[in-house]
Formats: sequence, C-alpha cells, structure tokens
Amino acid sequence: MERRAVDDQESSPRPDGAGGALTARATVDEHGIVTGWNAGAERLLGYSAAQILGRAAASLLAEDPGTGDLPPLPPVPPFSELPELPRWHGTLALRHLDGHRVEARVLAHHRTPGRTEEGAPDGGMCGWVLVSAVPGPAPARTDDDALVRRGFLDSPCCSTSVYDTDLRFRRSTQSGRGVLGMSDDDLRGLRLTDVLDDPVAEKVERAMRRVLETGETQYLENHALAPGEGRDHAWSVHLYRLADPDGRVLGVATTGHDMTEQYWARKRLQLIAGAGTRIGSTLDVTRTAQELANVAVPDLADFVSVDLLASLDDAPEQPPGPLAAGESLALRRIAHESVFPDVPEAVVALGEVDTYPEGSPPAESLRTGRAVLHRVTEEAIADWVAEDPRRSARIREFGFHSAMTVPLSARGTTLGVVAFARHRHPDPFEQDDLVLAEELAARAAVCIDNALRYTRERATAVTLQRSLLPQGLPEQAAVEAASRYLPAGARAGVGGDWFDVIPLSGARVALVVGDVVGHGIHASATMGRLRTAVRTLADIDLPPDELLTHLDDLVGRLATEAEGALGVPPDRARPRARGRSAAEGESRGDVGATCLYAVYDPVSRRCTLARAGHPPPAVVSPDGTVELLDLPAGPPLGLGGLPFESLDIELPEGSLLALYTDGLIESRDSDLDEGTSRLRRALAAPAASLDALCDSVLAAVLPRRPTDDVALLIARTRALDADRVAAWDVPPEPSAVSEVRKNALRRLTDWGLSDAAFVTELVVSELVTNAIRHATPPIQLRLIHDRTLICEVSDASSTAPHMRRARTYDEGGRGLLLVAQLTQRWGTRPTPTGKTIWAEQSVEPEL
Repeated sequence: MERRAVDDQESSPRPDGAGGALTARATVDEHGIVTGWNAGAERLLGYSAAQILGRAAASLLAEDPGTGDLPPLPPVPPFSELPELPRWHGTLALRHLDGHRVEARVLAHHRTPGRTEEGAPDGGMCGWVLVSAVPGPAPARTDDDALVRRGFLDSPCCSTSVYDTDLRFRRSTQSGRGVLGMSDDDLRGLRLTDVLDDPVAEKVERAMRRVLETGETQYLENHALAPGEGRDHAWSVHLYRLADPDGRVLGVATTGHDMTEQYWARKRLQLIAGAGTRIGSTLDVTRTAQELANVAVPDLADFVSVDLLASLDDAPEQPPGPLAAGESLALRRIAHESVFPDVPEAVVALGEVDTYPEGSPPAESLRTGRAVLHRVTEEAIADWVAEDPRRSARIREFGFHSAMTVPLSARGTTLGVVAFARHRHPDPFEQDDLVLAEELAARAAVCIDNALRYTRERATAVTLQRSLLPQGLPEQAAVEAASRYLPAGARAGVGGDWFDVIPLSGARVALVVGDVVGHGIHASATMGRLRTAVRTLADIDLPPDELLTHLDDLVGRLATEAEGALGVPPDRARPRARGRSAAEGESRGDVGATCLYAVYDPVSRRCTLARAGHPPPAVVSPDGTVELLDLPAGPPLGLGGLPFESLDIELPEGSLLALYTDGLIESRDSDLDEGTSRLRRALAAPAASLDALCDSVLAAVLPRRPTDDVALLIARTRALDADRVAAWDVPPEPSAVSEVRKNALRRLTDWGLSDAAFVTELVVSELVTNAIRHATPPIQLRLIHDRTLICEVSDASSTAPHMRRARTYDEGGRGLLLVAQLTQRWGTRPTPTGKTIWAEQSVEPEL
C-alpha cells in the first residue's frame, strides 16, 4: 500500500490556508498501519512523516483509549476488527516523540470503497481518517461573544427576532429585519401587533405568552403577506423562551423559515391527491366536468371553464389526434366555477355553444394539443378579446391578469379545452401551475372520455330496450291498463325488465311482467327473445303454469348456448342460481330471468296467475283494500326440472291488478318489507287515472337513486255484460245442428248483427258438426259479442283439429279452410276438461 505524507490541500477539499497546521490529520488502513501524516500531526506528536509512516498506529498510544460517545477504538491491530461504525469520537492518550503524554480529542471517519456510476468498485482504500485539533492560544471570551453576536445578527436565511417579557421587540437578524421591512431602531419597543396589521400577528403573540408562561417551545405555520410584498409567504415559526444561567426569564425568541415554495408544492400535491378521489365519481359527463372545475377553484384558479367540442353532440366519436388548422371552433360549455357565487365572470352560459376564432388561446391549445400560459396583456389575448366586447368588459371588470388553456385529451382523442384564470389571486400563473393544470386535465379527460363512451353505449342499450318493449298497449275490452318503464341509473346500466299486454281468444287478456338478470345490451337482447317467446306461447293459449314451463326450457337452452360460446364444456355447465350478481352472470354468459304471467277473463271475471321467482302481484279491491296475492313463488327461469303452480281467483269488476319488477321495491337503502309497505300505501291512495297512479307509485316507492330497472303494469278489470254472452248445450246428435243454428241467428238479431248471420251460420255449422262427429260430449256453443263476434265450441276431447286442403274430388275436408277464410282469426285452446275451438270475425252493429 502506498504510504505518503497527507497534505491539507490533498486530504480536504476546502483550503485551510495558514490554519491547516492547527489540525492534526492521519490515515490508518484496515490493518492498523499509518498510511498518511500531515504537518498538524507532526506538530501535535513531534513525529515527522518519514518517522511514522508504515508503523502501527497502536504504537502512538500512551495507554488504553478513554471513553467516548461511542464504543472506544481498539488499541491493538488489526483494524479490520473495528466495529462497522461510520464515525467515532472520544479522548485518546497519545505519546509524544519526547515521551510526554498528550491527551487529544480525536474524530475518526471510517472509509469504505466507493463505486462508480456503473456499479463497479472505484479503487478507493479502506481504513480510518483520524483528525484532532492542535492546541493553540485560546481566544478571548469577548471575541467569542462578538463572533456569535455577528453570526446571529447577520444571518441572511434565518429570520430570528428577540422580544422581552412584555413582548416588545428588542433585536432581530438581518433576514428578520428584511421581513418586517424596518430597522431594529425603528422596531425597538413595539409589539408585533403594532408592526403587522394582520390576524397572524395576534396568533403569534398568543403563542409568545404561552411560551413565557409554560416554557414549552411552540410551533406555528403562517400564511401571510409581508410588509412591502405583493405575494403571500408561508412561514414555519418556532417560538422558545430565553433565560439566563440562573433561570431568570429574559424574553422570547421567534425563528422563522420561509417555506413558500414547499407550501405551494405541498398544496399542489394535495390538489392532485384530491383530484384522484373527487373527479370521476360518476359516469355523467357534465358532473365529471363540474368536479374538475370544483377541484381547481380556489386553490389553483379564481375561475375555471370546461368546454367540449360541439361536434361530439352528433358524432359517435371524435377522430383521434389534435384538430387541424382551419376555421373557428365551436365549443359547448358544460361546466364552470368561480370564487364568486353564480359565476359572474362567465360570458357563456352552461349548455351554450360559443365560437372561438383561429388564433385564440382555446383554439390554439386544441390545434397544437399543448397547454399554454398567457398574461392578459399579451398580444394573442388582446387581439382576441378586442373583437369580443363582452369578454373585454369582463376582463376589465374583474381584473383578470393571467390565464391557462389546457386541452382535454384522452386515448389520443381531443375532447375539449379547460381554461383557468386568475383575478383575485395576486400572483400570476407560473410554469409549476401549468404542470399542475395539465395533470388535473389529464385525469379529468380520461373520466370524461369514459363517461362519453358509457353515455353512447347506454343510449344504444336504452334504444334497443325501448324498441323491444311495447310501443303502445293494444286495444282490448278485458282491462284498462297503464305502464311505466324506468332504466337503471348510470352505474348499473340498462337492464332486461319488460312488460306486455297480450289479447287472447274469448275476449281474454294476458298480463306479463319479467326481469332478465344482468344489465347492458346482452340483457336487453335476451329480454327481447323472451318477450317474443311469451307472445308466441300466449298465441297458442297455454295456461300460465304450462307457459312458464316452456319458457323455463327456453331459458335453459339460451344459457347452454351462452356457455358454449364461452367455451364451457356441457358437463361443467351449471344452472344459474338466484342471487348471483349481474356482473358474474354476464361474465360467465349465464342467462336467468323471473316472470309473472296472468290471464284475465272478463266473462267469468276469473284471473289465473303463475310466477317464476318473481315478486307477487298486488290486488286493490274496489273498496281500496290492498293485498299481495299468496301466489306460489316457483323457481326462477332457467333452473329446469321444477314445477310451476298457478292460482285461480275471481276479481270484482273495477279491481286493480299491479304487476312490477323487484327494482320497484328492493334497494340497497331499504329492505324488502319497507318497499312493499310503501307500495301498498301508494296503491291505496286515490288517483285521477291509471297513468296518474303509475306516476304516484313510482314517486312514493322508488328510492332516491334507483339501482335497478323498474317495470310497472297496472290494470283495472272490466266485466262483460251478461246479455252480451250466449251459451247452449249441444246434444251429441247430428240433428241438433239445425236447432243450434237457429238459436245463434236469433241471438244475432237481438244484438243487431244480422249482417254477420251468413258467416256465423256457416261457422256454427262447421264447428258443431265436427264436435259431434269427432269429439267427446259434453259439447257447448258460446257466442260473445265484444269488439268482435266470437264463436266458441267446447268439448271434452283433448284432440285438436288441424286444417288441410281437400283434393279435387274429395267430398269433405274444406270446413276449417272456409272458417279460416271467412273469419278474422281462428284457433284452439286447451281447457281443464278438454278443448275449445274458436273463430273471431269483425262486425259492425246495424244503425
């Protein structure tokens, strides 16, 4: 290892000058061998460098090391056994060259090899650097006091002031005098509240009193305008009591540090952190833009406006990238905020479209895709507002002095621009403010883009949903009906609720309400398929329980198809259990639904109902009593293999039947019983019409923020007059056909429907004859005079006839073909005891 004398200029980066000999400096390697020796060390111990280099450092010790603040340095080599400490200090007893004892305060620094920027060892040596002050003539205490006093009073960075026990000013540092804007002579004898006309001064004096009384150091953070300054400063202030060696209280001192830059940096970080939680709380474009404006005012700006490109109103999506140069830009104001109520600075009202000419700051920010900082006096702004008297007047009225325009851009698409302006804040915007504004705008732009995309997708889903729902309720005589459909809120998205009113044969009507699990376009499309299936099954006049069984099979097949599309093996496919979340259902491709199907007959005033996992219907009797029908629940559609049960009840004329989906009575804020109670009270309240009743029910029952779709169908039952229905039992003999025809023609004459006699006579003859020949008694003929003339023949056989075309030389086989050609509709439906064949023809009463 190289051994050399240590020159002060080499061993220390600072020039020690003549005072270098007053510091003894030596270096010792990891083996305890002296490798460096300077002139100060020679002066302290008398050894020259030639005499000591290469010797063991332990040979310089007069005895064991004394105690220090840290563990003592071992007296013997090897030095590699020293503790891994970065530094050690203490008193060592050393031996002078002439043999006398020298006690020295020694500071030892432990050296370790460093590394280059690439991470490789830099070749430095391990060991210790030992330094000690060489004794010299002691300075006079007066010199120390003068030095300390000047060091205190001339401090350029620490604003310290001293006050007596009456809190009156005595002395301050150079920096403190600069802050207060007065000399010590001018300030002496005054209190801080005399010097500063600011509430901050009173706050500081209260803290001074606490310090004098308790002796506890106080800490304050103040934000105030210093005398003669045009900008607020943030101060970190410590207050502590001053006492002499005998403990007598002399006064109090305040030490302040200007932390304005740190204060604003912290405010910016807090603003960014707050923006992460406050911006984008919903998927509503307007609310998201307003949240951006609210975050920026007043901490960053005095006025903020958020404008989106007006072209976004019509275009499904804005082309990516900055806008091309050209004509003026049309922007729609969607949000703004001000430090003043009602935003008086705004020139453009919310929702209005304003045009920004080429060269104006908003237009240029959008075209370049960069944020821009301006002073109001700049030529770009002056030329723009000169052509707009309203903006020019607002700038003068409120004293705007600086502004920033930041483009709103997300995923490469330009959406709009945000303008930040100051008029009450005394400081103009700086580059750090522009960076902060860009960060806020970037966060908001992503949220706004998400909201725009969601709005477009939701509009598509709502359009699909409404197109699949009934556009109007059909005309029929069985019930008077009214309905409402409300899509879910923004977070949930459009669901799969539906309702329907389906005219059936025999003047009957089917009332349907259903709910597909999940939300979005998938749920809407599934709803459309199920509604079509229900109408198809209703057209063949299936009883409610049988219809739900067929619908359950269909939902099971749809679920199997969906799982197959997702690659789920058939042996691992699971039926959908009720209660699975919509998100989980959609992610797995599951299909599930609930449904309530009711058939009402105005002739018998009987209603048959069945439900599949759906909320029970409510019935309001003519006297206002409300009850929920005790209808067997049945499993949700799609589980398969479980039966459905129906309920048959008689409803007085004028009864109300309310069918609804669970979104009406269930919410996160209240339980099911509470929602059901609200529904019962709302249905019992009087209403001018069924439409008015629907509105009042929704207003009274729905929670403030619905989280699910709501479908509501309310029907008031009607009863067909007995004189509009005629029925005859038919003997199972061919000769009975003639008498039946005569009875039917007489009843047509009583109803004033003689014009329908020919067709009715043919229909009665054909249907009754077929029943006598091919069916099983008892046989009955029934005529119903409603909006149409309905002819029904019932028998005890479950075999349904089918229409066929007779060949040229066939003598029979044309009966049902003629019935189909001469009537508006015909068909067959099962009954508990057999079947009914019916035919319906349009009639006009005789004048």
